[in-house]
Amino acid sequence: MRIADLRAVPISFPVPADRSVRLGIGRSVKRDAVLVRVETDDGHVGWGEAHHGRCPGAIAKLLDTTMRELVVGLDANDVTGVWAHVYKMQLASHGMGAAAAMALSGLDMALWDLRCHAAGWPLYRLLGGAAKPIKAYAGGIALGWQDPALLAEEALGHIATGYRALKLRVGDTAARDIARVHAVRKAVGDEIDILVDANTNYSLDDVRKVMPAYEEAAVGWLEEPFPPQDRRAYAAASLLGRVPLAAGENHFTRYEFATLIEDGHVQFMQPDLSKTGGVTEALRIAAMASAQKLSVNPHTSATAINMATTIHFLCGVDNPGYFEGDVTSLNPFRDHLADKSPYALDGNGCVTPHEGVGIGLVIDLDFIADHPLIDGPCYV
Repeated sequence: MRIADLRAVPISFPVPADRSVRLGIGRSVKRDAVLVRVETDDGHVGWGEAHHGRCPGAIAKLLDTTMRELVVGLDANDVTGVWAHVYKMQLASHGMGAAAAMALSGLDMALWDLRCHAAGWPLYRLLGGAAKPIKAYAGGIALGWQDPALLAEEALGHIATGYRALKLRVGDTAARDIARVHAVRKAVGDEIDILVDANTNYSLDDVRKVMPAYEEAAVGWLEEPFPPQDRRAYAAASLLGRVPLAAGENHFTRYEFATLIEDGHVQFMQPDLSKTGGVTEALRIAAMASAQKLSVNPHTSATAINMATTIHFLCGVDNPGYFEGDVTSLNPFRDHLADKSPYALDGNGCVTPHEGVGIGLVIDLDFIADHPLIDGPCYV
């Protein structure tokens, strides 16, 4: 079973002003994704998702040109061999770094899908795991910067649908962030886990200001207060209070996670399968984290493909943490890209993988055709 073709399919949809959410990286105006389609010489087709990198046309071009030339003709079953070849030619020397990691992630995800179809197995089984409940929190492009009362009302709505954990978007001023967190805690009570995500928008002084209030509100983690390269700030922030730090969605490959784990300042690992190197690399990262008794709590991206793949991945490792449930009010990539939703909550705030071959979804080609790439930034 050899790779006969590799194609990127960038897709977009606009976000109306009344559905837009404000967070630390700006106000959402559109959503993008880069789907990856791999076909083998015996007719099997696999689908993956490469993170758009806020420049989906460039990621798609990289896949359609350099990546395609590197992998056509290779053994589709040899996922580690394909991964190593792309790493050598695009990441290890003179390559495009993060863009290449995102492109490789979508390719790798598609190869695992292909292997599932060849075997006739669900992904979790091919990974050596079993279908089991994975706890989920309400995340995605939601619970953003808004009036505290309105935020508390939104939080209660997600709890009513079955979530037992929420992730709030912070990274505004310290005073406004504190007001929002405390309003939500007062509204939801003590039994709901509250997590917060600064989207790299905090300074060290911001963390110093918010940490006592977050401790008082029993916040479960403070996610990405700083960019991933700012190791000194993470080290200093870890000493400012008892709220643990989370990071990883902007760390690429096991090599960056090795540094993150070795530094010891971040307690929750958050690889994104569409960014960090796909299923193959996420398994390596999970094993590294497991050796230090750390859980993996993946960031999930735009479409049903990455969401469903992530649940199967969490069922295949021994240190699963939270699954990030996407509660974005408008996301057709979640709701209509495939024949069914990528997940559903049970009565205990958990998700389970779909049965069936691969990730259990059938991709709607007509939907893809109806959502061509829209140029421009997705946040302003």
